[in-house]
This record gives sequence, structure tokens and C-alpha cells, in this order.
Amino acid sequence: MNGKLLRGILLPFSVALISCLSGCSNLDLLNPKGSVGVAEKDLITTATIAMLIVVIPVIIMTLVFAWRYRASNRNATYAPKWAHSTAIEVVVWTIPTLIILFLGILTWKTTHELDPYKPLESSVKPINVEVVALDWKWLFIYPDLGIATVNQLAFPVGTPVNFRITSDSVMNSFFIPQLGSQIYAMAGMQTRLHLVADHAGDFAGVSANYSGHGYADMKFRALAKTPAQFDAWVAGVKASADRLDMNAYNVVTQPSTNQPVRYFSTVDSKLFRNIIAKYNNGNVLDFKDAACATQG
Repeated sequence: MNGKLLRGILLPFSVALISCLSGCSNLDLLNPKGSVGVAEKDLITTATIAMLIVVIPVIIMTLVFAWRYRASNRNATYAPKWAHSTAIEVVVWTIPTLIILFLGILTWKTTHELDPYKPLESSVKPINVEVVALDWKWLFIYPDLGIATVNQLAFPVGTPVNFRITSDSVMNSFFIPQLGSQIYAMAGMQTRLHLVADHAGDFAGVSANYSGHGYADMKFRALAKTPAQFDAWVAGVKASADRLDMNAYNVVTQPSTNQPVRYFSTVDSKLFRNIIAKYNNGNVLDFKDAACATQG
């Protein structure tokens, strides 16, 4: 392969790689605004650095060996019968083993600390939100406030949010990258998630699981507001003329894309339960409990 051909292959690849990396600083996942997101970023960073302890030396040695033992270097040691080095074996096996052990302990520890079902410790009373994944929109029900919204989620900054999540369609995944922890939404079951925003802001919420042709536009905004701003937002929702009973819900469930934000001043208190129960002969199943029962 001549130099011109090699450059023709590598140059476009290098440009594409640099373009991708140039946007890494803008990734919401790496710009967390909540304690869960910060912990997950720290986990990703620590694991990446640990793995680079092996990767970087291997890359460097590959380049050094290729240069040192090139065909034109007549001064390089030629040892065709060389077969073993105890020192090299110790290094090659010990370092990766220690890294794997470290990553295993780190993963076990953080898996329990960041369990999405584990409530967050806080002196502030949490707010409860019921989430329903639809085609292709998100429905948020505030059972304690008696209101509901479509494609807009709001909560006070510094207040833990206890989510109960389900789907009234195919499997989906609920994800607010800057707050952390995506979790699946499944018809007939409820999953749980606990998040908190440590900073006020307007955060992107997405569907993290392909669910049909409207999946790409299945987005919402998560608004972390001051307590006063949140109270004003709640008052604005309660001023809506729309009410979410079963008849209105059946209209909302119709497949649509790019669904605008919608407010409901009242909501059927049993709506979330009924959405789950209709798939289970009237029973409400929690995913973790159902999984344990299946394994048992």
C-alpha cells in the first residue's frame, strides 16, 4: 500500500473521529446537574482511567516496537529463538488482574449505591411522579397534586423525585442524561427511579429505547425550578381547562409525533394503576418483585 493511498484512507477517518470527539464536551451525560448524575460520571471517568492504564502503554509499545524492529534498523537485536521472559509474564498478567479486581469491586459498590430503586437520602420531602410511555410521547402524573402533563416534567430544585414508570405501548426507556440513570418502561409493570437536581435548569429528557417510527421525536423537557417557580408552574397547570379522565386519556394514547406540551388540571387518581392493571387481570406488578418471583 503506497503512502498516497494510505493517506486517502486514514485522512477521512481521522477527520470524522476528531469531529465526534470535538462534541464530547457537550454531552449531557458528562455535564451532570444532580448527585446521581455526578456519581455516574465519576464512575465512568474512574473506569476509563483504570482501563487506559493498559490501553495507553499497549498503544505506545506497538508504535515503539514497530519503529525499533523495522526492517531497515540493522542495530535491533535479532533473537528468533527467544520464547519466554518471567518478568514480562508477571507484568502482563499482574497489572490486568489488578485492574479487573479494582473494576469489579468498584462496580459492585456503585451498583448498590446507585440502585435506581434506592430512595435518595434527603431532609426534603420528595415529590412523586408517575410516568407513562406512549406512542410517541410522555405522560407525567402528579398523584399528590392531582395534575398531569404531556412532554413536560417539573420539580423543585434540591427535592428528590420518586418516579414510578410504566408503558402503555411497547417497551421504552426513560432517561434524563444530566440527572442520571435511565430505566425501562414496560407495559403491565412498573419500574422505579429516584433522581434529584442540584441546580435549577431546563434539562433534556429522551426515549433511550427504539420504539417505532416516532422514537426520534419522543422527547420532553425536565424543568428544575425554585420552590416559588414550581408553585407558579403548578398553578399554571391547574388553570388548564383540560381534565384527564379515561375518555381524555384514550385520546392522548393515540400515536402522534412532535406532541406539544399539554396540561391537565385534574386527573383520575387511579389512572396509573389502571394502566398497569389492565395487562395483569387487575393486578399491579413491580418489575423487581416480578423478576424475583420468576427466579424463585
